[in-house]
Amino acid sequence: MKIAVFPGSFDPITIGHVDLIKRAQPLFDRIIVAVGVNSTKKTLFSLEQRLEWLHQVFTEYPGIGVDHFENLTAHYCQRIGAHYLLRGLRNGSDFDYEKTISQLNHIVGNGIETLFLIAQPEYSHISSTIVREIIVGGGDPTPFIPEQIKISPTSITT
Repeated sequence: MKIAVFPGSFDPITIGHVDLIKRAQPLFDRIIVAVGVNSTKKTLFSLEQRLEWLHQVFTEYPGIGVDHFENLTAHYCQRIGAHYLLRGLRNGSDFDYEKTISQLNHIVGNGIETLFLIAQPEYSHISSTIVREIIVGGGDPTPFIPEQIKISPTSITT
């Protein structure tokens, strides 16, 4: 079985993330959208909220699962039997960063392969960081997040 992990903070998930996952779906038997938990990183939304949103977005996709993990992504992949990582590239800066991470994951993960998909032009400007800035600044994030997600002031864990 070909299992891929699409790791990220998904704080929050964006329509760019969703597009990449849907485009990758025919390539794998199963894709696990996995929230990486980093205790040193401050998030805008709780782990529980982010997992709930992921479940809402992918509920109608039987080949897509949702999970979370701590520590190294490569170790998580080994634990669940995934041999592939899925990553999106929006620009050259993403490539430079992701190339290094993929090489390290290949070593630490005993040969795990990283598959890069290039963001569609209409999504290449969208990042969770930008969406968080819009939210914190009091703007409307709905053009950048899946329609299933409703962000209210009470969902923020500042």
